[in-house]
Amino acid sequence: MIEEIQISDLGVIGETTLELGPGFTVVTGETGAGKTMIVTALGLLLGARADAGSVRRGAANAVVEGRWHVPDHATVAERVEDAGGTVEDGELILTRTVSAEGRSRATVGGRSAPVAVLGELAEQLVTVHGQSDQIRLTSSTAQRAALDGFGGRAVEKALAAYVAVYDTWQQHVGELETLTRDRDDRVAEAERIRAASDEIEAADPQPGEDVELAERAERLGNLEELRLSAGLAHEALSSESLDGVADVVGLVEAARRAIERVAASDAELQPVLEQLTELGIQASEASASLSSYLGSLEPDAGHDLERINERRALLSGLTRKYGETVDDVIAYGQRASDRLLELDGDDDRIAALQSAVEQDEQALEVAARALTTARTKAATDLAKRVTAELKTLAMAGATLVVEVTDAGEPRRHGRDQVSILLQPHSGTDPRPIGKGASGGELSRVMLAIEVVMAGSTTVPTFVFDEVDAGVGGAAAIEIGRRLAKLAERTQVIVVTHLAQVAAFANNHLNVVKDASGAVTSSSVRRLEGDERLQEMARLLSGLGDSASGIEHARELLDVAGQTA
Repeated sequence: MIEEIQISDLGVIGETTLELGPGFTVVTGETGAGKTMIVTALGLLLGARADAGSVRRGAANAVVEGRWHVPDHATVAERVEDAGGTVEDGELILTRTVSAEGRSRATVGGRSAPVAVLGELAEQLVTVHGQSDQIRLTSSTAQRAALDGFGGRAVEKALAAYVAVYDTWQQHVGELETLTRDRDDRVAEAERIRAASDEIEAADPQPGEDVELAERAERLGNLEELRLSAGLAHEALSSESLDGVADVVGLVEAARRAIERVAASDAELQPVLEQLTELGIQASEASASLSSYLGSLEPDAGHDLERINERRALLSGLTRKYGETVDDVIAYGQRASDRLLELDGDDDRIAALQSAVEQDEQALEVAARALTTARTKAATDLAKRVTAELKTLAMAGATLVVEVTDAGEPRRHGRDQVSILLQPHSGTDPRPIGKGASGGELSRVMLAIEVVMAGSTTVPTFVFDEVDAGVGGAAAIEIGRRLAKLAERTQVIVVTHLAQVAAFANNHLNVVKDASGAVTSSSVRRLEGDERLQEMARLLSGLGDSASGIEHARELLDVAGQTA
């Protein structure tokens, strides 16, 4: 529910506050006073396109701020939080600023937000009917959505069941079409992958093999240098020649024995003796290791190196095709094997999908019939109740017809074509409501539909901008009465020029024009008592101080039960 709207420098309105509140609020004023700016301001708060021309002449910006009371609206609170704003104590504040250059800025719950967020919130907060958009139910989509909303839980349940089956059917159909359409490509892919898989399998690469072979090739390529260096080192450590050449092991042993003979005479030599002993052991071990190494060097290194290089060339060819390393090639081979299993199973998959699609189509037919049944029942009830409302709106001979017909091809919303038609008089053919009614009749039809559907909507506020255009007399009184009835369950805000409608409001706001300055300025004030009688008299006769007009206004208020 909208509690308050503050407007600054919008059109002819300089600075004003609209105190709205629950129930039925009516906004009246002289022609050109700025009543339309009220709806324009609300539209800006609900994400309508900004127009620099709406900024008051001489002002830098037009600012509109709205305060909503949304204590139990979880969807709204969640969207506000997603936008970074807050709803405190059930109060939501929306602001829209439009600069004289046409730039627009919005805040939601105290935080800047894209204007699109206002539009999303609008769907949850307000339904607006203006003279230009009161025919919103002329589109087939809107008519179907309206009927589904009126149908309540029965239609909602049937639609959910249908959509679940429809989505599964579409998924299976899509997969089947893809497999069938791409069959030749998939066969070619399978042949390529099979050839690659056979090549990798024949080579049988092992994890890390390329690294190991590279190390072995490096070793074998330098075999003679390795043999020579290792032999020289071994000879230096432990010579096996008979020419008396001193080696490291012998020299260290000679030094150790020399120290050992005198170590007992001087304690300081004992550590030296231990070092020489350890050095001798290490030299002997190094000599033994070199001897073992020399013995391990392949006698037929050339042949081994040739074989290793051939293997490396084979693996290199695989890595050029299937990955940077042998491990990548092995992983590719595993993926290829898995993909082959999938591709080779296409025929079985196609057969399974064809069977699934047939089953889906049978289930879809059952779900579609159930949905049509639920909608048809709701259509009958909606037509009956709206027709009854029309009789109270001076359209006693009119009948609303809601048709649910087979559109042929199933869609996600069902297989139904919903049409809302109006039969203005008995004996005439029902026609689409946008073509079968005059402007005044259309206003009453829309109002009747809203009154009937109010119980099925979650939107807390309805705004009508001169929805009573072209209506007068008794019909206008009944419009006021129906608006008051609608206001029993939701907030209703009406911009009107009819006293018959204004009489039924519990909150009367008047747009007042002041042309005393260089620029015309308007403001809004709440009317009560004699002021309200005078405004209603003006609406009736054009003269606010007309005695007969005031008497007539008092009579209207008595009829409405809103005596001033």
